[in-house]
Amino acid sequence: QVQLVESGGGSVQAGGSLRLSCAASGYTYSTYCMAWFRQAPGKEREGVAAIYTGAFGGSTLYSDSVKGRFTISQDNAKKTLYLQMNSLKPEDTAMYYCGFKTAGCAGLLWRFFGYWGQGTQVTVSS
Repeated sequence: QVQLVESGGGSVQAGGSLRLSCAASGYTYSTYCMAWFRQAPGKEREGVAAIYTGAFGGSTLYSDSVKGRFTISQDNAKKTLYLQMNSLKPEDTAMYYCGFKTAGCAGLLWRFFGYWGQGTQVTVSS
């Protein structure tokens, strides 16, 4: 059973930075996707960034809304996923979730991810 635990959320002013972490455990897959999603009140969960790990390498994927501002990375030894968020905007305010699925990242569509963390709140004030 894959378990995910997020941390690092908080409140910042616009233009500030935060780094989210997601500690993963309980899996031995060699091909998988780990991703960050966010959900604001009254809105559908949306994909933010993903990192694919495969037998022949990996790749990253970002939503247009965060490209150039957010960076996803992972420490394979620690099984920890990170999201460095810079130049934060009020519209980045949301609950951020870590997601996991085997194989590819399915275009960052949340409904294809079967494992989730409990979420960590990010609030950006103007």
